[in-house]
Amino acid sequence: MINLLLFPIIIPFFFAMILLFFKEQVVIQRVLTLIGLALSLIASLWLVATVKADGIQTVTLGSWPAPFGITMVSDMLSALLVTTTILITFFVVLYSFQSIGIERERFFYYPAILFMITGINGAFTTGDIFNMFVFFEVLLIASYLLIVLGGEKRQLRESIKYILVNVISSALFVITVGYLYSIIGTLNMADISVKIAEINQPGIISVIAILFLIVFGIKGAIFPLYFWLPGSYAAPPIPVLALFGALLTKVGIYAITRTYTLFFVHDIGFTHEFLMILALLTIVAGCIGALAYFDLKQIIIYNIIIAVGVILFGVAQMNQPGLEGAVYYLLHDMLIKGALFVLIGIIIYVTGTSNLRKMGGLIKTYPALGWTYLVAAFGLAGIPPLSGFIGKLLIVQGGFEAENVFGSIVILASSLVVLLSVIRIFIYAFWGSPSQVTLPVIHQSKYRQMMVPAVLLVVVTVAYGVGTEWLMPYMSDAADVLRDPSIYINAVLKE
Repeated sequence: MINLLLFPIIIPFFFAMILLFFKEQVVIQRVLTLIGLALSLIASLWLVATVKADGIQTVTLGSWPAPFGITMVSDMLSALLVTTTILITFFVVLYSFQSIGIERERFFYYPAILFMITGINGAFTTGDIFNMFVFFEVLLIASYLLIVLGGEKRQLRESIKYILVNVISSALFVITVGYLYSIIGTLNMADISVKIAEINQPGIISVIAILFLIVFGIKGAIFPLYFWLPGSYAAPPIPVLALFGALLTKVGIYAITRTYTLFFVHDIGFTHEFLMILALLTIVAGCIGALAYFDLKQIIIYNIIIAVGVILFGVAQMNQPGLEGAVYYLLHDMLIKGALFVLIGIIIYVTGTSNLRKMGGLIKTYPALGWTYLVAAFGLAGIPPLSGFIGKLLIVQGGFEAENVFGSIVILASSLVVLLSVIRIFIYAFWGSPSQVTLPVIHQSKYRQMMVPAVLLVVVTVAYGVGTEWLMPYMSDAADVLRDPSIYINAVLKE
């Protein structure tokens, strides 16, 4: 039973290896990918239930005792993130059947997705800081293939920037881990926490905390390190954009959350104050971008950046409401961004453009698409009782409890900007008179098949908001471990 936490990592990896042998058999690839993701989802749901019933699950590879062996740890936060990742990927893969194109499917599209999921789930589950770097590289190498798949000119141009930024970030990651190891003498994250507590986080550890914030901030797209994201994410096809937008930045956010609640907790007046300032600047930068563009992709991409700031503001409060809200909002944002990117992909398909100024009147011909999008837009903006409301309310409550009133007001104001940006899409695309631009030929069966995963994802986000009462015990368990590192440390080191 203790090896259960490895299943959501091993199963996608195993199926990805098998898919490499079926390069030309697209139907077989599709079926095997869905089977692999379904098995992974069952394992992850089982893992959530096990963590809820029995507490944090750990396994140290090779039967070495912690902290000498590589430890894998699944607490409630990790288990929930792994489950959400697999769920979103399942729906995006369903959407890909009609949207990515046969040529891309034949060029290792599905193996790349499964290898990327292996890296993401591994990063969420590892209890070793260097092993986190290894899993980061696994997911990044897979993402390099996905971002260039198809070889369009814009993709190739943006992929150079994407790869260059991530290579530099990875080099800085290794250097920072080396600095930390030279002072602490261990790579096990629970043991790092113990060792830092023993020396009471001297100034050099605070400097290393800022270096980690830079490393993970590049990957998570915080201010001012988000410069690469809008262009790079807009270049690949919509299914790839949906996966990147829903999942990749969240790995960086998770890494910041884990390190800043587990071991950089002795100089909060400096490290967490700095994190909070950057979070607020990230929100402001995202709001400016979301209002500045009339491109569907760019508007939702800049909303990713806003959400990054909101989540990290909650983490920086280091109190129960702030951390609960951060966990809840993190999962909400993964689901809602996946749904929105899939929906705007359908809008682009039926209009042939991502330019809002060239759209209009779609509600008359595609009412299901319009109303589904509106529900998702309200969820993103935080209209009660949808999921965006609960998480943001808890984060704002955490801000007020920590006497960060200004930051809480900024978050409330950002909700209005988010609402304005997504409602503007609805007004331009669906309202008014039909566009005079010649629309592409639409295959209704293809449109309906693309709508199925989109509608299902939106239904999941609505259920996530409406079912808050049943879900909050899980969020509380995740927040408890973040707020009290001793729970994590005792589970790993068996103290």
